[in-house]
Amino acid sequence: MQILHHGAVNGVTGSCHELVINSQTSILIDCGLFQGEDAKDDLSIEFNVTHITALIVTHCHIDHVGRIPYLLAAGFKGPIFTTPASACLLPLVIEDALKVGVTRDTKIINACLSLLNKRIFTVNFNTWFMLPCTNEQIAKARFQRAGHILGSAYVEIDISNNNKGKHRVVFSGDLGAPYTPLLPAPKPPYKADTLVIESTYGDKNHQGRKERTQTLKNVIERAVADNGVVLVPAFSIGRTQELLYELEQLIHQSPNGSPWRSMHVILDSPMAANFTEQYIKFKHLWDAEAKRKVAKGRHPLNFENLTTVDTHSEHIAIINYLASRQTPAIILAASGMCSGGRIVNYLERFLDDKTTDVLFVGYQGCGTLGRDIQKYGTRNGYVFINDTRITINAQVHTISGYSAHADQNGLVKFVTGMRKKPSHIKIVHGDNEAKRALASKYKEVLGSEVIIEIGK
Repeated sequence: MQILHHGAVNGVTGSCHELVINSQTSILIDCGLFQGEDAKDDLSIEFNVTHITALIVTHCHIDHVGRIPYLLAAGFKGPIFTTPASACLLPLVIEDALKVGVTRDTKIINACLSLLNKRIFTVNFNTWFMLPCTNEQIAKARFQRAGHILGSAYVEIDISNNNKGKHRVVFSGDLGAPYTPLLPAPKPPYKADTLVIESTYGDKNHQGRKERTQTLKNVIERAVADNGVVLVPAFSIGRTQELLYELEQLIHQSPNGSPWRSMHVILDSPMAANFTEQYIKFKHLWDAEAKRKVAKGRHPLNFENLTTVDTHSEHIAIINYLASRQTPAIILAASGMCSGGRIVNYLERFLDDKTTDVLFVGYQGCGTLGRDIQKYGTRNGYVFINDTRITINAQVHTISGYSAHADQNGLVKFVTGMRKKPSHIKIVHGDNEAKRALASKYKEVLGSEVIIEIGK
């Protein structure tokens, strides 16, 4: 057995890991798009796919699934295994990726989606399924809840050989943070012999949920006191729904007559709106707290103060309205790293306005506009948007606790919570500092008998 990495090794994007079972059989875990400074002009698949018998999709963020069309074009003909919720989200994500980055030709898009849908096989959580293998070996896998976004999973793979027994490999995908809204936190697996684990926040710990919510409340109340707008770049899947959930709670618990009661919350992302519908459809996957709210007749993702913007003309109209009326509003728009999408138009219009606040609630990759605003916003610097130099007069805030990724404590507990600890850990999906810090922490808590390798 061997594990090869075709992405998310020297950064946090392009997740794509190949589990080589034997010379004729490999299983691919995710096939994601490179973003930020990792981005590539040529997205064609550079590795041999003839021996890859199946693709496992852990979740539907673009950095885990964005290269699937190129995988199909390269000749991959195997099944694509994923959870039922992810199976509903995946065509939406791929369709959007094709429209933004490849073509607007509906025939090409529909042909790709048709092929994709024929390959998808859904498997429920905690259900073993067989993987296509050759020779004497038998491989099976199962999904466990990862708590990252709707449908997200980590995957356990058992490889059996008649002569050598079983070896269990666990791929973490992206693990969710504990106490996040809507989804239950991930529980560690019983065992792993080899673990491939993400390290996005391997060198940091998040704020607690109460502190984080209070910080969100304080930032927004200060921001709208001058009748300005609060721009929140948010990923369409996961972060957007968590923020809507928290904003509904803040509005619900505020007294009558409070500014919160009349606060405008604008969701300007057709993609996010589509994904929110899927979150509502799969509310049986929500955690106990969210289910209690629904039972009381509340609508955490579809409340009275929320306006959803659909068409491009509506998008332009809302920007012009906000620019002329000095109306306080919270705008959630993709993309989460400001690398494209409707948030860029808001930033272009409002970033040089002193009454504007930009609130980052997730990781900003190196080389992205979001990282530049984060870096230079605190010193009244500038950025270029559509080749125009724009001074950052807006206030820039970051609430790290809203990351959908586990922090260092969570990543450590995922391993220490196993009854049978792994003998080999490969750390991927993180900046160099994060990977090194997590490796050091694992050595501290697990001892020298465990081989800890920074993915390469």
